[in-house]
Amino acid sequence: MTLADFCAYCLSLPQVEETTPFGPDVLVYKVGGKLFALTSPEDFPSTANLKCDPDRAIELRDRYEEVQPGYHMNKRHWNTLTLEGRLPTKLIKELIDHSYALVVASLSRKMRDELGLKSS
Repeated sequence: MTLADFCAYCLSLPQVEETTPFGPDVLVYKVGGKLFALTSPEDFPSTANLKCDPDRAIELRDRYEEVQPGYHMNKRHWNTLTLEGRLPTKLIKELIDHSYALVVASLSRKMRDELGLKSS
């Protein structure tokens, strides 16, 4: 998956906004004002940070060399993925969806209702 594909997929999810709170070199994807993904167009190879269930994060890191503890993030809850490598696009999309779902589930019921979202 290319960085452009990653960004487009994140933006295709309901109520997602792309922001640059850390400067123009870091693209941050939020839902309900909460971060679920970030990447830097300046990185080579392209990488992205995604939120992940802690048990699943360990499993993914053990299975895939391209999945590492989250760079500059809480390493228990975040993974850094190398995008333009051997990770299947289907898996990357699944991990984006997982990160998004974790954040949506953490939003208040009122916020989810206002955004027209349902937690899974």
